[in-house]
Amino acid sequence: MVLNTYEQQLTNNSRWALSEAGDFFVGKGGVQESLRKIAKRLDELKVPYAVVGALALFQHGFRRFTEDVDLLVTREGLTRIHEALDGLGYVPPFQGSKQLRDADTGVKIEFLVAGEYPGDGKPKPVVFPDPGAVAIERDGIRYVDLPLLIDLKIASGLTNPGRLKDLADVQELIKHLHLPRGTVEQLNPYVQEKFVELWDAVQQAPSEEA
Repeated sequence: MVLNTYEQQLTNNSRWALSEAGDFFVGKGGVQESLRKIAKRLDELKVPYAVVGALALFQHGFRRFTEDVDLLVTREGLTRIHEALDGLGYVPPFQGSKQLRDADTGVKIEFLVAGEYPGDGKPKPVVFPDPGAVAIERDGIRYVDLPLLIDLKIASGLTNPGRLKDLADVQELIKHLHLPRGTVEQLNPYVQEKFVELWDAVQQAPSEEA
Protein backbone atom coordinates (compact mmCIF):
# COMPACT_ATOMS: atom_id res chain seq x y z
CA MET A 1 0.00 0.00 0.00
CA VAL A 2 1.48 3.37 -1.03
CA LEU A 3 0.66 5.98 1.58
CA ASN A 4 1.11 9.72 1.15
CA THR A 5 2.80 10.46 4.45
CA TYR A 6 1.90 13.41 6.61
CA GLU A 7 5.42 14.79 6.27
CA GLN A 8 5.17 14.64 2.48
CA GLN A 9 1.86 16.48 2.56
CA LEU A 10 3.39 19.24 4.69
CA THR A 11 6.34 19.56 2.31
CA ASN A 12 4.34 19.47 -0.91
CA ASN A 13 1.64 21.98 -0.01
CA SER A 14 2.80 25.00 1.99
CA ARG A 15 -0.68 26.55 2.13
CA TRP A 16 -2.12 23.34 3.54
CA ALA A 17 0.80 23.07 5.96
CA LEU A 18 0.09 26.53 7.39
CA SER A 19 -3.58 25.66 7.79
CA GLU A 20 -2.69 22.35 9.41
CA ALA A 21 -0.33 24.03 11.88
CA GLY A 22 -3.05 26.48 12.85
CA ASP A 23 -5.48 23.60 13.41
CA PHE A 24 -2.90 21.77 15.52
CA PHE A 25 -2.65 24.58 18.04
CA VAL A 26 -6.40 24.53 18.67
CA GLY A 27 -6.52 20.77 19.13
CA LYS A 28 -7.47 19.85 15.56
CA GLY A 29 -5.65 18.66 12.44
CA GLY A 30 -4.08 15.36 11.47
CA VAL A 31 -1.74 14.85 14.41
CA GLN A 32 -4.33 15.64 17.07
CA GLU A 33 -6.89 13.49 15.26
CA SER A 34 -4.41 10.61 15.06
CA LEU A 35 -3.64 10.93 18.77
CA ARG A 36 -7.29 10.72 19.75
CA LYS A 37 -7.89 7.80 17.40
CA ILE A 38 -4.93 5.67 18.53
CA ALA A 39 -5.68 6.42 22.20
CA LYS A 40 -9.23 5.16 21.70
CA ARG A 41 -8.02 2.02 19.94
CA LEU A 42 -5.49 1.25 22.68
CA ASP A 43 -8.15 1.72 25.34
CA GLU A 44 -10.38 -0.72 23.45
CA LEU A 45 -7.51 -3.20 23.29
CA LYS A 46 -6.73 -2.58 26.99
CA VAL A 47 -3.13 -1.81 26.07
CA PRO A 48 -1.41 0.51 28.60
CA TYR A 49 0.22 3.56 27.02
CA ALA A 50 1.43 7.06 27.83
CA VAL A 51 1.96 9.95 25.42
CA VAL A 52 5.51 11.31 25.38
CA GLY A 53 7.34 13.71 23.08
CA ALA A 54 5.96 16.97 21.71
CA LEU A 55 2.32 16.09 22.37
CA ALA A 56 3.16 15.62 26.04
CA LEU A 57 4.94 18.99 25.98
CA PHE A 58 1.77 20.45 24.47
CA GLN A 59 -0.37 19.02 27.25
CA HIS A 60 1.97 20.32 29.94
CA GLY A 61 1.94 23.86 28.58
CA PHE A 62 4.71 24.29 26.00
CA ARG A 63 3.04 24.27 22.60
CA ARG A 64 5.11 23.48 19.55
CA PHE A 65 4.12 21.79 16.32
CA THR A 66 4.97 18.15 15.70
CA GLU A 67 4.55 15.75 12.80
CA ASP A 68 4.07 12.51 14.74
CA VAL A 69 2.58 10.85 17.81
CA ASP A 70 5.01 9.35 20.34
CA LEU A 71 3.66 6.66 22.65
CA LEU A 72 5.28 4.71 25.47
CA VAL A 73 4.11 1.08 25.57
CA THR A 74 5.28 -2.26 26.96
CA ARG A 75 6.84 -4.86 24.69
CA GLU A 76 3.78 -7.06 25.20
CA GLY A 77 1.58 -4.09 24.35
CA LEU A 78 3.52 -3.42 21.16
CA THR A 79 3.01 -7.02 20.05
CA ARG A 80 -0.71 -6.75 20.75
CA ILE A 81 -0.91 -3.45 18.83
CA HIS A 82 0.60 -4.93 15.70
CA GLU A 83 -1.51 -8.08 15.93
CA ALA A 84 -4.69 -6.02 16.18
CA LEU A 85 -4.00 -2.95 14.05
CA ASP A 86 -1.63 -3.84 11.19
CA GLY A 87 -3.66 -3.42 8.00
CA LEU A 88 -6.74 -2.25 9.92
CA GLY A 89 -6.45 1.50 9.74
CA TYR A 90 -2.70 1.44 10.34
CA VAL A 91 0.24 0.56 8.09
CA PRO A 92 3.86 -0.20 9.10
CA PRO A 93 6.33 2.15 7.32
CA PHE A 94 8.20 -0.98 6.23
CA GLN A 95 7.99 -4.69 6.96
CA GLY A 96 9.13 -5.49 10.49
CA SER A 97 8.96 -1.87 11.70
CA LYS A 98 7.73 -1.35 15.26
CA GLN A 99 6.17 1.96 14.12
CA LEU A 100 2.84 2.49 12.36
CA ARG A 101 1.17 5.12 10.21
CA ASP A 102 -2.43 6.20 10.46
CA ALA A 103 -3.80 5.16 7.06
CA ASP A 104 -6.23 8.10 6.98
CA THR A 105 -3.96 10.97 7.98
CA GLY A 106 -0.52 9.58 7.09
CA VAL A 107 0.73 10.55 10.56
CA LYS A 108 3.45 8.32 11.99
CA ILE A 109 2.80 6.64 15.34
CA GLU A 110 6.18 6.16 17.05
CA PHE A 111 6.40 3.58 19.83
CA LEU A 112 8.93 3.75 22.66
CA VAL A 113 9.24 0.54 24.63
CA ALA A 114 9.35 0.19 28.42
CA GLY A 115 12.69 -1.17 29.60
CA GLU A 116 14.65 0.48 26.80
CA TYR A 117 16.75 3.64 27.20
CA PRO A 118 16.30 7.17 25.82
CA GLY A 119 18.89 8.90 23.68
CA ASP A 120 21.64 6.57 22.52
CA GLY A 121 19.75 3.45 23.63
CA LYS A 122 22.55 2.42 26.00
CA PRO A 123 21.95 1.49 29.67
CA LYS A 124 21.66 4.49 31.98
CA PRO A 125 19.82 5.41 35.20
CA VAL A 126 16.90 6.82 33.20
CA VAL A 127 14.82 4.12 31.53
CA PHE A 128 11.48 4.12 29.76
CA PRO A 129 9.11 2.95 32.51
CA ASP A 130 5.96 0.85 32.41
CA PRO A 131 3.32 3.27 31.10
CA GLY A 132 0.66 1.74 33.34
CA ALA A 133 2.63 2.88 36.39
CA VAL A 134 3.29 6.47 35.33
CA ALA A 135 0.44 7.67 33.12
CA ILE A 136 -1.78 10.56 34.16
CA GLU A 137 -5.09 11.08 32.38
CA ARG A 138 -6.18 14.38 30.86
CA ASP A 139 -9.22 14.75 28.62
CA GLY A 140 -9.45 10.99 28.27
CA ILE A 141 -5.85 10.55 27.08
CA ARG A 142 -2.91 9.29 29.15
CA TYR A 143 0.36 11.24 29.32
CA VAL A 144 3.64 10.96 31.21
CA ASP A 145 3.85 13.44 34.06
CA LEU A 146 6.06 16.52 33.81
CA PRO A 147 9.06 15.37 35.93
CA LEU A 148 9.32 12.12 33.98
CA LEU A 149 9.04 13.98 30.68
CA ILE A 150 11.94 16.19 31.75
CA ASP A 151 13.98 13.14 32.82
CA LEU A 152 13.47 11.50 29.44
CA LYS A 153 14.18 14.66 27.46
CA ILE A 154 17.43 15.44 29.29
CA ALA A 155 18.66 11.83 29.21
CA SER A 156 18.00 11.78 25.48
CA GLY A 157 19.72 15.07 24.77
CA LEU A 158 22.71 14.25 26.96
CA THR A 159 23.54 11.01 25.18
CA ASN A 160 22.49 11.52 21.57
CA PRO A 161 23.98 14.49 19.66
CA GLY A 162 21.14 14.18 17.18
CA ARG A 163 18.61 14.90 19.94
CA LEU A 164 19.87 18.26 21.20
CA LYS A 165 16.38 19.64 20.59
CA ASP A 166 15.29 17.63 23.64
CA LEU A 167 17.48 19.88 25.79
CA ALA A 168 16.00 22.92 24.06
CA ASP A 169 12.53 21.57 24.85
CA VAL A 170 13.42 21.46 28.55
CA GLN A 171 14.65 25.05 28.38
CA GLU A 172 11.35 26.07 26.82
CA LEU A 173 9.44 24.24 29.54
CA ILE A 174 11.45 26.10 32.19
CA LYS A 175 10.80 29.39 30.44
CA HIS A 176 7.12 29.03 29.53
CA LEU A 177 6.01 27.32 32.75
CA HIS A 178 8.25 29.45 34.98
CA LEU A 179 9.52 26.28 36.62
CA PRO A 180 11.29 26.93 39.91
CA ARG A 181 14.86 25.78 40.44
CA GLY A 182 13.50 23.43 43.09
CA THR A 183 11.96 21.31 40.34
CA VAL A 184 15.33 19.59 40.25
CA GLU A 185 14.40 17.73 43.45
CA GLN A 186 11.67 15.84 41.55
CA LEU A 187 14.08 14.62 38.88
CA ASN A 188 16.31 11.58 38.51
CA PRO A 189 19.79 12.33 39.94
CA TYR A 190 21.26 11.45 36.54
CA VAL A 191 19.74 14.57 34.96
CA GLN A 192 19.77 17.00 37.88
CA GLU A 193 23.05 18.75 37.08
CA LYS A 194 21.98 19.35 33.49
CA PHE A 195 18.58 20.64 34.57
CA VAL A 196 20.25 23.22 36.83
CA GLU A 197 22.56 24.23 33.96
CA LEU A 198 19.56 24.71 31.66
CA TRP A 199 17.62 26.54 34.35
CA ASP A 200 20.53 28.94 34.99
CA ALA A 201 20.88 29.56 31.23
CA VAL A 202 17.22 30.55 31.01
CA GLN A 203 17.56 33.00 33.88
CA GLN A 204 20.69 34.58 32.38
CA ALA A 205 19.25 34.96 28.88
CA PRO A 206 18.44 38.55 27.83
CA SER A 207 14.78 39.47 28.13
CA GLU A 208 12.91 39.27 24.82
CA GLU A 209 11.35 42.61 25.71
CA ALA A 210 14.71 44.33 26.04
